[in-house]
Amino acid sequence: MGLSDELRAGVGPIWEKVVTHPFVTEMADGSLDRSRFDIYFDQDYLFLKDWSILLSLATAKAPDFDAARELVSFLHLGLGGEEGLFQEAFRERGISREWVKALEYLPTTHNYSGYLRTQAYESTFTEVVATLLAVEWPYLDWAARADDAGRKPDNHYYQTWINIHTSPGMSGFVSWLRSVVDGSAPTPELRAKLQEIFRSVLRYEYQFFDMAYRGEKWSA
Repeated sequence: MGLSDELRAGVGPIWEKVVTHPFVTEMADGSLDRSRFDIYFDQDYLFLKDWSILLSLATAKAPDFDAARELVSFLHLGLGGEEGLFQEAFRERGISREWVKALEYLPTTHNYSGYLRTQAYESTFTEVVATLLAVEWPYLDWAARADDAGRKPDNHYYQTWINIHTSPGMSGFVSWLRSVVDGSAPTPELRAKLQEIFRSVLRYEYQFFDMAYRGEKWSA
């Protein structure tokens, strides 16, 4: 068992709660209320900015050009695929650029994005890669499960979201991230830190889906 498998096994219960959350299972079967998806979508648009920071600083910390190219390629894929879908959805909903610029972080997004920024600026290359793996791998897992089960929601955005996260670019990037983690030969201290990164990210991922599914707002 490689280190990446150990890290995943170490968060097994919360991992399963994330990849089987009602938000993603209902999205996959097409029954998810669109208003819930719109909350998620708007917040994920904000989250994409901090995700971009994480990838950009991972690139800056990369030990060689091969690693930098992997990271830059995935950043380009995300900004070209996901960000393009955001703009399409905003236009369909009749949302103005001014409204989009005025979007505010909900509490969970604010906390999760802050965690990513901290990891991006303060962590080592291996730690940032582990953070990216913990973010991307569950998405590949739940989307692959939906695809394997033959889920084909009629909603264009739901199906496209599944397609994006089962694409060769996504699966290839996750495989590369796993290879970096597996080849890192960490000290016991670093191994424990990587496990804590996985635990923190998976907790935030669960809260992110819950934020959209159950509703969330600032108390004041």
